Amino acid sequence: MMTEDNLLTNLKKANKETKRGIIFCDGGSRSNPGPASGGAVLLDANKKEIARDGIFCGVQTNNFAEYAGLIIGLELAMKNNVSDLEVFLDSNLIVEQMNGNYKVKNTNIRPQFEKAKAIAENFNSIKFQHVPRAKNKIADSIVNEVLDANA
Repeated sequence: MMTEDNLLTNLKKANKETKRGIIFCDGGSRSNPGPASGGAVLLDANKKEIARDGIFCGVQTNNFAEYAGLIIGLELAMKNNVSDLEVFLDSNLIVEQMNGNYKVKNTNIRPQFEKAKAIAENFNSIKFQHVPRAKNKIADSIVNEVLDANA
């Protein structure tokens, strides 16, 4: 995982030129709560894969894992000097929270939300959009690979 200083250094580099990116993020837990992980894939503006990553969260809720996938995706975008980002998630709750339409009441996910918001503020532009689960297969497969590796 990147440190915040490294993320800010990469962002400063990204601000020199506009670089568009797309991330698909997902999270999941087997039981709720249960073993959980998040995953993300970063694509360039032409929808060519740049990078992918996943993270094991231990025993957590599904929503916690969704935020873990979002955070790892945002970090991938920063690491790859993306300045303008479209983010696709199959969790409407997370999309609405990140867009400021829903409050974050759950104390378990509040730190995840705050971290994601802090990272998101560093992009020149960012858009959070809901996507049907069927269109989020790569991120979902990363979640399952990480869960299987940590079973």
